[in-house]
Amino acid sequence: MSMAPATVLQMLRGLSSPRVLARMHQPRALGNHPVHHHHHHLHHRRASSRLATSTPLPSAPPSLAPILHTARGYSSTTKQEAGGATPEAAPPVSNAPLLAKLFPQTSPEVDSTAEQERQKREEEEAKENERAWKRMKLGFAVFGGGGVAAGLWAVYEFGKPEVDPNGQTIEDEFTHKPLVQQYLQRMWKSMHYYQRMIQEPSRAKLLPDPLKPPYVQPRYTLVLEMKDVLVHPDWTYQTGWRFKKRPGVDHFLAECAKEFEIVVFTAEQGMTVFPILDALDPNGYIMYRLVRDATHFVDGHHVKNLDNLNRDLKKVIVIDWDANATKMHPDNTFGLARWHGNDDDGQLLDLIAFLKIIAQNNVDDVREVLHYYRQFDDPISQFRENQRKLAEQMQEAERIEQSKTKPMVKQWSRNILGR
Repeated sequence: MSMAPATVLQMLRGLSSPRVLARMHQPRALGNHPVHHHHHHLHHRRASSRLATSTPLPSAPPSLAPILHTARGYSSTTKQEAGGATPEAAPPVSNAPLLAKLFPQTSPEVDSTAEQERQKREEEEAKENERAWKRMKLGFAVFGGGGVAAGLWAVYEFGKPEVDPNGQTIEDEFTHKPLVQQYLQRMWKSMHYYQRMIQEPSRAKLLPDPLKPPYVQPRYTLVLEMKDVLVHPDWTYQTGWRFKKRPGVDHFLAECAKEFEIVVFTAEQGMTVFPILDALDPNGYIMYRLVRDATHFVDGHHVKNLDNLNRDLKKVIVIDWDANATKMHPDNTFGLARWHGNDDDGQLLDLIAFLKIIAQNNVDDVREVLHYYRQFDDPISQFRENQRKLAEQMQEAERIEQSKTKPMVKQWSRNILGR
C-alpha cells in the first residue's frame, strides 16, 4: 500500500510534535499498553522506517518524550498555554522539594520562620521605643518640675526682705509694692549684685594709699604678671606639676626693689599664687599681691584695671605678655615675650637696664616712653638695639673729643716741665 509523500510527512510531523509525544509517554508511565493499538503503532513504525531509508526527515527520538515531559513539568502555566498544551496533558511536577534541597533558604518553612522572627523583632523594637519614649517624658517632667521648684525657691530666697537682729523686717524701696512684685524686684537686684561681684573687682581701691613721711614711698610702681613672666608651670614624670623660676628672677626682684614699688597682679587664684610667691620671694621684695578677685571680667578675659590701683598712672609700669589682660591701659604696658621655660632666656636682665634708665632719668610720665615701644613686636629687642646705637654714638663723641688739637701753650708747658 503506497501513500503520497505529503500525507506521510504530515503523519510524521504529527507524531514528532510535543503533544503527541506526551500522549505516547503517558500510557507507558501508567503501565497501560492496549492490545488493539499494537498493529496500528507497528504499521506507523514500518511506514516511518521505509520513508527514513529513502528521505531523511527530522524526528524526535523515543527518549525525548520523558525529557519533554519533565521540562514541561517545570514550566509555568503561561508557558504551557503558549506552547499549545491541552487539558489532556499530564499535570506539571512541583519543583518545590528540589529547590528546598538545593537552596534551603527558599523552603516555605524557612520563609515562614524568618517572617515570624522579623515580626517578633519589630514588635520588640516597637515596645522598646515605647518604653524609651515613656522614660523621656518622665525625665522631661522631672527636669521641668525641678526647674520650676528651683525658680520658686530662688524667688523666695533672693526676694525676701532683710531683717534686723531682732527679727523685724527692714523696709526698703520695694516694701510698699505688691507682694509678688516685691520678691521679683528684690531677686533681680540680688542677681545684679552677684553679677557685679564676678565681673568687677572686689574693692574700689586695690592698693592702700601711698606711704607718708617719714616712710619712703617709691616713685614708680612696677606691676608684674606672675605666670610666664616670673615663673612657668612645668610637668615631668618624676616631679609632676611644679613652677620653674625664670633665669635671673632673683636678681631682677632685688634690683627693681631699689627704685620701684613691686606689685604682682595676676588672674590666677589666690590659693595658687600665694604659696608660689612665698617660695619665690623669701626676702619680701614684692610688696603687694593682687589675684583674680581684683580683675575686671570683660569679654571672656580677666582684665587688669589700673584705675582701681590707687596710684598715679603716670608712674605705673605694667610688665605682661598678654595684651588682653591690659587692654584698658595699653600705654602703661611694656610687652615682654612669653617665657616657655627655656634656660637660655635673658630678657629679665635687659628689663633691669630699661627700668633703671627710667628711674635714673626721673621720667615724669612713663606712658610717653611705653607708647613709643608699643609700635614694636619685641620691645626689649628694640631697647637693646637703641642701647647699642647710643653706646656707639657716645664712643664716637668721645673719640672726636679726644682727637681735637690741644693748645700750643699747654704743649710747651708740658715739654718744659717734662710732662
